[in-house]
Amino acid sequence: VVYFLPFFFPGDFDELTQDNNDILLKTIAEDLRNCLPLETMLSSEHLALQKIQQQPEPTVHVDAFLYDEDFIDSLCEQGKMSRNYCMVCGSHQTAPLGFISHSFSLLELKFIYHHVLPDLSGKVLVDVGSRLGTVLYGGYLYSSASQLFGVELNGDFCQLQDVIIKKYQFTDRIKVLHADICTQGSLLQNADVTVMNNVFEYFLNETEQARAWDYISHNVRKQGSLLVTVPSLEDSLSGLQVNIQLSSWVEEIPLNYDVYPEKDIDREALEQIHLYQVL
Repeated sequence: VVYFLPFFFPGDFDELTQDNNDILLKTIAEDLRNCLPLETMLSSEHLALQKIQQQPEPTVHVDAFLYDEDFIDSLCEQGKMSRNYCMVCGSHQTAPLGFISHSFSLLELKFIYHHVLPDLSGKVLVDVGSRLGTVLYGGYLYSSASQLFGVELNGDFCQLQDVIIKKYQFTDRIKVLHADICTQGSLLQNADVTVMNNVFEYFLNETEQARAWDYISHNVRKQGSLLVTVPSLEDSLSGLQVNIQLSSWVEEIPLNYDVYPEKDIDREALEQIHLYQVL
């Protein structure tokens, strides 16, 4: 009997590995969906829930890592979610609901690790407000970062991340700290990459936000280290009583948002991602 084994070119192998990582992240998303309510918000997140309700237009929290566009379409068809709200109760006048996510989608994670950040071999990444841990899982699978630290204030989310990290055997490179970022000066000082995705606006009042940003700007000072933020630092700091001179702290690095030519790519979401280098 002669067996013919498929021959893989190096590029084919890389693509196969990439596909497997995508599938693994989707499996993690499924695990998390089974542990959380549809809106992915916990009752302990009082301020975030309040701020979402105070948006100028009706807004719902839909976690982009757990629910992609196809999944949302499926939920809408089942009547479990709606993309619209009624402008006049009982009428046919409807308008699109606003959607907000506190996690990166799978595509955004791939964009960050494949197109925004350089090779992270031997580097330390810190995710401020790691929540579900998506940045950490993406970093484990899509990068060679030696250590990935999540800092999360909410103990329930820390427990959830620990479950995933242990189940998928990520403990060799990922560690989650249940802590206020303003107690983690040493960690921030040693970070090669610091990630902040909608990190404070929905979870702290303005005084606490100003305090946190001031602390970060004093501790993220490692020359050449990188910051990945959503939204831009300018947007995050506008309206806060802080004395942070961005021009003497960081330099923004332009990003190419056209790396995915597909028409159905949410370019607007990618354009919210900004990269800075510490001077």
